[in-house]
Amino acid sequence: MIFPKYFVCTALMSSLLLGCAAPADAGAHRHARKTHTHKAAPPADDSIAFADTPQWQQVSAFIDMMVAQHGFARRELEALFRNVHYVDRTVQLMKPAPPGQPKNWQAYRARFVEPVRIDAGVAFWNENADALARAEQQYGVPAEIIVGILGVETIYGRNTGNFRVLDALTTLAFDYPDTPTRDARMDFFRHELESTLLYARDYGFDPLSLLGSYAGAIGLPQFMPDSIRKFAVDFDGDGRIDLRNSPVDAIGSVANFLAQHGWVRGEPTVFPATIVDTGINRSWDMFVGQGLEAKYRLSELEAGGVRPAVPPPSDMLYGLIDLQNGDQPTEYWLGARNFFAITHYNRSYFYAMAVIDLGRAVRAARD
Repeated sequence: MIFPKYFVCTALMSSLLLGCAAPADAGAHRHARKTHTHKAAPPADDSIAFADTPQWQQVSAFIDMMVAQHGFARRELEALFRNVHYVDRTVQLMKPAPPGQPKNWQAYRARFVEPVRIDAGVAFWNENADALARAEQQYGVPAEIIVGILGVETIYGRNTGNFRVLDALTTLAFDYPDTPTRDARMDFFRHELESTLLYARDYGFDPLSLLGSYAGAIGLPQFMPDSIRKFAVDFDGDGRIDLRNSPVDAIGSVANFLAQHGWVRGEPTVFPATIVDTGINRSWDMFVGQGLEAKYRLSELEAGGVRPAVPPPSDMLYGLIDLQNGDQPTEYWLGARNFFAITHYNRSYFYAMAVIDLGRAVRAARD
């Protein structure tokens, strides 16, 4: 899922969304005026109306902002949000794992690089081979990377989520779990809530009809609403963007997202590496935990005790990837720029490696 870390739904919007339309972005929004007729989804059984919660005053302030900055009608927004529900399950699912649980790359990998996803990936690739080839030609992103992302995210559309997006985002925007990053995360989800309303108005559908993950991610590639507005594309050429029902639009949108976040045509992703024990100084430690960027020359890494298992290009920049395995030895890799482009989709080394490994496994099974 895009937070770092990616849809037209089907419903007519009320006069709230048909008036004062926001400007459409170029490209992804040039066909934003088609409307549809699906009804709003029902709220979750365990939810309560936001108007009955202590957070309603904060929601009212958010409505004031939407009226002042984007020209929405206050009465219509108030009516909409009286139908938005607080869902405690989203808060519980967003809470961090208990401390002390060691990271385990092999256990994580086994969840995604497994027979069900590999078989589904082969079928998806065969059914969409032309679109994948076209995306690779247009954006420079290999088919196996796109297939890897869609497989990790939703098993190619099998599990896109059943939470009402407006419920999930409003809940997290105004009652995120009590963590050290609570304020920053609430700001993030308020922006996504804002983007959801603008997205619905741009496309003319009821925002209550959007279904997605407990964090508000939507469709086959699990784009957050802001990423939909910025990076989704009409890749099947039918005049609308539909990443919930169109695999071709999902393929093009994933490729466009990666291209916009640093993917370099023709470059590799990762190279296996080992660490040479340099004694008490452990000079290679300086390369660990240095963020989501390839910024070291190969000569610098080698001088610090990092040894590639196969010779990578010497004229590229790399980052040292440490994949911890619980009480087993850590795996080390050199990540090139394209590895870190994937981490913009989900800010996790584990995630990016799972995408790469699943894509390779699907390609091998298909071949």
